[in-house]
Amino acid sequence: MQNNEFKNTVRELLEENILKYWIERVTDHENGGYFGRVDGHDFVHSHAPKGAVQNARILWAFSAAYRVLGNAEYLDAATRALDYFLDNFIDKEQGGVFWSLNYMGKPLDTKKQTYAIGFAIYGLSEYARATGSKRALDSAINLYYDIEKKAYDSKGNGYIEALTREWQPIKDMRLSDKDENGSRTMNTHLHIIEPYTNLYRVWKSEDLKKSILNLIDIFTEKLLNKETNHLDLFFDDEWHGKRNIESYGHDIEASWLLHETALVLGEKQVLNTIEPIIRSIAKASDEGLRPDGSMIYEHWKDNNTYDLQRQWWVQCESVIGHVNLYQYFQDEEAFVKAKQCWDYIQTNLVDKENGEWYWAILDDGTTNRSDDKAGFWKCPYHNSRMCLELIEREF
Repeated sequence: MQNNEFKNTVRELLEENILKYWIERVTDHENGGYFGRVDGHDFVHSHAPKGAVQNARILWAFSAAYRVLGNAEYLDAATRALDYFLDNFIDKEQGGVFWSLNYMGKPLDTKKQTYAIGFAIYGLSEYARATGSKRALDSAINLYYDIEKKAYDSKGNGYIEALTREWQPIKDMRLSDKDENGSRTMNTHLHIIEPYTNLYRVWKSEDLKKSILNLIDIFTEKLLNKETNHLDLFFDDEWHGKRNIESYGHDIEASWLLHETALVLGEKQVLNTIEPIIRSIAKASDEGLRPDGSMIYEHWKDNNTYDLQRQWWVQCESVIGHVNLYQYFQDEEAFVKAKQCWDYIQTNLVDKENGEWYWAILDDGTTNRSDDKAGFWKCPYHNSRMCLELIEREF
């Protein structure tokens, strides 16, 4: 398949399968914004809670789609997401964002999860990047300072996982029920450096640059397991952790996001430092690849067991991460891996009849319909971003 033909195929998938689904099936015309949940059988749960991460990701996806493709319908969807987020999710009294709202837009869980604030910055900065909106940019900058002033621990040099609405210590910091209750996590730091990088594209602040450079140091000195080249996941205030889980999707995602950060900063010394590291992380992630081109989820080293699900987001990150290796390092084998994973996605995860993607293919080969098509963690982010990266990149 020629490059232009391939990009046209990707664009069709993005527009007809993903974005169309969110506009037609997930837009909440009665209560504003977007529905909190559409299950794996395409049933809309109109009274489901609405999550900050989901809504920030919707804002990012339609903003980025408008920036790249110029479709006015995507601008309308992005503006809808922007208005709803700023009107309802922003905590106008204490700063930061609420973790969740009820279906009518009233605060439900008011804790300050740093991960969610990071995604708010990601979506707002992308809207500003796409439209030049001062309102979106100012809101992103305000949230940046909320994180730096209230969730950054200068003593331990890291970002606190979660706090109460009033930015006080909270007992349960977990992002989800499956996570360890660590005060520092790789996942949150990854999704702070990601929005900070995007914000830097539109706001060349020296404070922000220092924060980004420090985050790169945290990744290379604290999060990277120098024995395995995987990124370890959960830590305490002093960066002590069990280092017992390998998450292949997070590894390959981090490999290209950290590279993107260095490229956006544009400093040769930073690039020279990070490139060998991201290549080693990407190589370690390949331990999760399977002969059919897919990438499994996790490896628990304590008892040497594996989560063999082929989750939708892991496949997206595998495609982008391997294309990144091909584009910048002429790694022909990586391009083959990206193509194999792309084929796996088309064959197994894309719902060609109803739209959007299934959550996962289970180890027995069956489709996971018990998890959502749209919800707190199922958003037009990983798959839209994969498509947009493939459309924008020169490879």
